[in-house]
Amino acid sequence: MRAGLVQLTVGDDPAENLPETVARVRAAVAGGAGFVLTPECTNGLSSNRARQREVFAHEADDPTLAALRDEAARAGVWLLIGSLGVLTEDADGRFANRSFLVGPDGAIAARYDKIHMFDVNVSETEVYRESAGYRPGDRAVVAQTPFGRVGMTVCYDVRFSQLYRRLAQAGADIITVPAAFNHITGAAHWEVLLRARAIETGCFVLAPAQTGFHPERDGKGRRTHGHSLVIAPWGEVLADAGTEPGVTFADIDLAEVARARARVPSLSHDRAFDLP
Repeated sequence: MRAGLVQLTVGDDPAENLPETVARVRAAVAGGAGFVLTPECTNGLSSNRARQREVFAHEADDPTLAALRDEAARAGVWLLIGSLGVLTEDADGRFANRSFLVGPDGAIAARYDKIHMFDVNVSETEVYRESAGYRPGDRAVVAQTPFGRVGMTVCYDVRFSQLYRRLAQAGADIITVPAAFNHITGAAHWEVLLRARAIETGCFVLAPAQTGFHPERDGKGRRTHGHSLVIAPWGEVLADAGTEPGVTFADIDLAEVARARARVPSLSHDRAFDLP
């Protein structure tokens, strides 16, 4: 199976972002990808909650979701829409950061709402409170495809190894980690965390990412790390997209999952223990 990871630099307007996303998805298909993946926040990246409320839509009405479902059906490929910001009916008005797995018929095969919220103080000038705008999910997801079982995660989830272990023990062969990883933490932690998750689980890890500077209407903006990665079950980096927008390909042989787990069968070695 050939995977095509789409790396984007989106702004805060979904309508402006969509043509570039569609073009990159088509380029991935033209390159032979049967599984195409886009990053977190595919429809738009913004920290302005009023702006997000203005441009986000409910899932049923989201134009980015509709267009990308059409692309998957047109090309007959599996498509992971890394995540979209979507409106919810929650009483507190918070959005969902929702990842979609779309089948070659254009139907939504699985949905996953990001569980872990990015509430961090990266530096004195970079403070993030994702939970102020987004409500966390509460359910892990593994989806069946013809090429293997896919465990779905998003960005900051990668720091919570217990989620990945549970996904692997639930049958995942591939784990997706679409991201808009901060450029500071990304330089320090992105690759090592992804490699660790692959080694611990014996899974392929596919991590399409946002990259570069993302402008916002209010004159502000943020930077993301880029470096979409494909990691093999033994921990090797099979593909690194660097920092430019584009498409990166990797050929996936799921027999490597069984080989890695046979060599180090740690998924079956859990033991109960008392806490200190």
